[in-house]
Amino acid sequence: MYLQKLRYSEKTGMKEELDRNRIPRHIAIIMDGNGRWAKKKGAMRIFGHHHAIKAVRDAIEGANNLGVKYLTLFSFSTENWSRPKDEVEGLMALLVKTIANEVPMMMKNNIVMESIGDINSLPKSAYNQLIEAKEKTSQNTGLKLVLALSYSGQWELTQAAKRIAQKVSDGKLKVEDISQEVFADNLETAGIPDPELMIRTSGEFRLSNFLLWQLAYTELHFTSVLWPDFREKHLIAAILDYQKRERRFGKTGEQVKS
Repeated sequence: MYLQKLRYSEKTGMKEELDRNRIPRHIAIIMDGNGRWAKKKGAMRIFGHHHAIKAVRDAIEGANNLGVKYLTLFSFSTENWSRPKDEVEGLMALLVKTIANEVPMMMKNNIVMESIGDINSLPKSAYNQLIEAKEKTSQNTGLKLVLALSYSGQWELTQAAKRIAQKVSDGKLKVEDISQEVFADNLETAGIPDPELMIRTSGEFRLSNFLLWQLAYTELHFTSVLWPDFREKHLIAAILDYQKRERRFGKTGEQVKS
């Protein structure tokens, strides 16, 4: 029933239905389904990854056009390193090529590229291309595109705990002063607001170790669309779904309305 309703809304995806005053400031996306998309075409998994580039571009340009301030894309998880060697190598080569090709578009549209995750674990070519793109776009003032690369939520939480423990050990922080705010300031996303909306494609209903701290009160939108088929209309459908919800943050509906 739920997915049927979403499929119907995705067919419409009318921009004029959007409340422009309630566009999520930060949208996060789990881009899932490349392998299954390729399998349906009778092709290798890397074929799906190549065809996912159009979906990435549509999501970026769509978010930028709608006034979204932050867009975080789950591009490669720490768990993805365990995939077949040929697929990982193909993904890394594609990452280098895609970043290089998209920088002119980001410069034209005033988009900033940022990243979260253990980027030091990336191959040198991918790491260098990422750093170069971040430097080239650093003076832009528009949409902040955050790529989650070699990232997982549990890894991030562990790293934050280590940073805080080191500060306590160095005498720079007292145990009694550790708060939610202090913890958030030691995450990869320090300075970035938590997502209001998280989208996952391909019909899967799980977070897959993505932004575990940051998604505490995020609205979740699941769609059966495989990522290579994702387009701006699907982004709009997700935002329309988001705008129909009442965000209570532990309060009652009456308190929110008042």
